[in-house]
Order: sequence, then C-alpha cells, then structure tokens
Amino acid sequence: MSRSRLPDSLRRHVSGRPRVATPAEDRFLALSARRRRSTTVPQLVADHFVASGRRISATTVRRRLHNAGLYARRPVVCVPLNGRQRRARLCWAREHVSWTRQQWASVLFTDESRFTLESDSGRLLIWREQRTRYHQSNTLERHSYRGDGIMVWAGISLDGHTDLMEEL
Repeated sequence: MSRSRLPDSLRRHVSGRPRVATPAEDRFLALSARRRRSTTVPQLVADHFVASGRRISATTVRRRLHNAGLYARRPVVCVPLNGRQRRARLCWAREHVSWTRQQWASVLFTDESRFTLESDSGRLLIWREQRTRYHQSNTLERHSYRGDGIMVWAGISLDGHTDLMEEL
C-alpha cells in the first residue's frame, strides 16, 4: 500500500494550505450535525471552537459535512399520526392492494394545501444523507398551518380531476 493511502501515517509534503481540522474533528462535526439535525453552520463553527480552541470557516464546515454525506435540506412536513391511525392506514392499504382498475375508477382522492401570501423567513433546514428524505428523523410534524393564506382543495381519480377550489 502506498504511503499516501494510509490514513494516519506520515504524509508526503503536498502543495496547498494545511488542513484546519483533523479527521477526528471532522467526525465530531458530522456527529454533531446528525445528533442535532436542525443545527446551523454558525452553531457548528461555534461548537468546533469550544471543543478545539481553533477557528474554522463556515465554508470548511459545509465542505466537511458534504464529505461525510450530509446536506442541508428542507424537512418533509407532515401531520402527526398516532399508532391507531397508522395501523388503520396500513389495514386500508392491505385491503385494497388487489383492487382492479375498474374498482379504482370509482375512487376520488382529495387533498388540501395552504399557500401563504407572506414569505416564511423562519425556513428550517436539516442535515441529512442522500435518499433519506422520508426517514422519520428527517420529518417535521406540524399540527396546523401558520399564518394567513389561501386554502386550496382538489381531487383526482383515474378518469380525471376536479376543479381547483380556493378559500381565502
């Protein structure tokens, strides 16, 4: 094995600036972001300074988290369900898994959403790995919508869709 491939061995001199953080500090940053998914980069910079006594830039923190497979993304927002509601949904899905196209043609699926007229300056980001969007640790449960806005409602079926209904 070549000298450059050994992780903690003496490395040959290379051009460029020396690394600010050690591999152990990189693992500390990734672990901190995984434990507190909604932490911000400035908070991680401050945590690193408290732990090591050395300053590190926000760009370096982002780069180290990306190297660890963590990216800042918006969490999935969902209505919280209790155990009984989850079991009822699973039971319904199992009962209807073998339905024919003709049976599904008589079903209308509906949904509603609220669109706010103001920007949400309190947008929350979480640190998560790729392809883990719907993991429970990456979802944010919210009981209701915040603020004023427009509520819209619509339905879809195999034969088409309903008109979009709106309520101010």
